[in-house]
Amino acid sequence: MKIGFIGLGKMGGNMVERLLNSGHEIVVYNLTSKEIDSAVSKGAVAAENVQDMLNKLPQRKAVWLMVPSGKPVDENIELLKAGMNSGDIIIDGGNSYWKDTVKRSKMLEENGIHFIDCGTSGGIWGLKNGYCLMSGGNKESAEYLFPVFKALAPEGGYTYCGASGAGHYVKMVHNGIEYGMMQAYAEGFEILKTSKFNIDVENVAKGWMHGSVVQSWLLELAVKAFNEDPGLEGIKGYVEDSGEGRWTVEAAIEQNVPAHVITASLFTRFESRQPDSFAMKVLAALRNQFGGHRVIKNETK
Repeated sequence: MKIGFIGLGKMGGNMVERLLNSGHEIVVYNLTSKEIDSAVSKGAVAAENVQDMLNKLPQRKAVWLMVPSGKPVDENIELLKAGMNSGDIIIDGGNSYWKDTVKRSKMLEENGIHFIDCGTSGGIWGLKNGYCLMSGGNKESAEYLFPVFKALAPEGGYTYCGASGAGHYVKMVHNGIEYGMMQAYAEGFEILKTSKFNIDVENVAKGWMHGSVVQSWLLELAVKAFNEDPGLEGIKGYVEDSGEGRWTVEAAIEQNVPAHVITASLFTRFESRQPDSFAMKVLAALRNQFGGHRVIKNETK
């Protein structure tokens, strides 16, 4: 199949390479030329701009967007819409908010353009292992794109989830679950690390990878991280969130679902960014006020 691909970052570039390795023809465009040149060296066809990309695609055009959520998605949709016809397809493979996806799909329907939302998991390892894909939108278009999904995903790793927005909704919840799993591992390893037994956490993690109910790809990545930096001395405990955890918590609130673990893991990420939390200062001050408990003074004051 011949499709267009916009966005050749850490995931997008690898996805293009995996598609090329499976025999697909890919016309690529990116804001910077270095990534385009890299894709071309692997067999892709370069486009000078979005319209040039569309001109190089077959009669029924399909373009995959792998750009940051929000404004970049809308900007590319506007450019594509101007040169697309009824029945053409835009795929958003990024982590867009599912409510935005539904709005975009309805807007494009007015022009007869089909909008497929495809949650994509696999990170930088997807080129080798494949990407877990979760799609939503027009079912006929999803079936038309199946050769592309099949090439990107490992065996059994592609799921059609339902109407427009369903793919991004499922990916959102997927990432919310990921937040909770990562937090559980993090807390468990800290308990091990701070015990009186001088436990080698890397060794334990390696053992858990064989026959344990907590074995997983995340645990495998923890082993890799411990191997590269046993005490994790080279990194700060500062953890960002890219939005999906927040959206999952919002969905839980809207749907009256008690999501204790995911919510707590999100708030812990917020806490990791506070070098000196005002809330913790208030707690210390209150303990001192009612019980005379010791407070540690700030040396700069």
